[in-house]
Amino acid sequence: MNKLLSAGLLLAVLGLLAGCDTKSKIEAFQSTDITGANFGRDFHLTDHNGKSRSLADFKGKVVVLFFGYTHCPDVCPATLAELAMMMKELGEDARKVQVLFVTVDPERDTPQLLAKYVPSFYPSFLGLYGDAEATSATAKEFKVVYQKNAGDSPGNYTMDHSAGTYIFDQQGRLRLFVSYGQGPTVFLHDIKILLVQNPA
Repeated sequence: MNKLLSAGLLLAVLGLLAGCDTKSKIEAFQSTDITGANFGRDFHLTDHNGKSRSLADFKGKVVVLFFGYTHCPDVCPATLAELAMMMKELGEDARKVQVLFVTVDPERDTPQLLAKYVPSFYPSFLGLYGDAEATSATAKEFKVVYQKNAGDSPGNYTMDHSAGTYIFDQQGRLRLFVSYGQGPTVFLHDIKILLVQNPA
């Protein structure tokens, strides 16, 4: 009888240990983990509604930050479309995520244009802008490069710019970098992990 009890206890303990082992396995991110990076700490810009914004305004949400411009022919609309698809897949959890589009072309990207362009992809998306100095400082903080390429007229030009996306957790810590072209499933996968790791 004692042997049976001992065997039963041993099996129970082994079962508990197996359960603990399963829970201890943390699912890996599919994008680049940059937790602890000494850049991308904050920004001080204005949203398309005219409100001054910094990272602290979005604490409690996963923040997705992307640099671009409204006249961009390919990279910017493609990324915003992927992020919109991700938000739709998140369902109710989409309210815990804030997508921010930072323009590198404040000369043309007025608040009115940003207000029309950015939320057209998804209603909660916000466009952020600053003057030339604020734009440069923010880009430098996030190690983003951009350059104006002259066109055939003063108002007809393109902007070369870094195309990756930054993701902050709900505590406002920079955690991930998503390279351009990864697709909505990578955003969805990694943001779901952050929402579980850092519940609001």
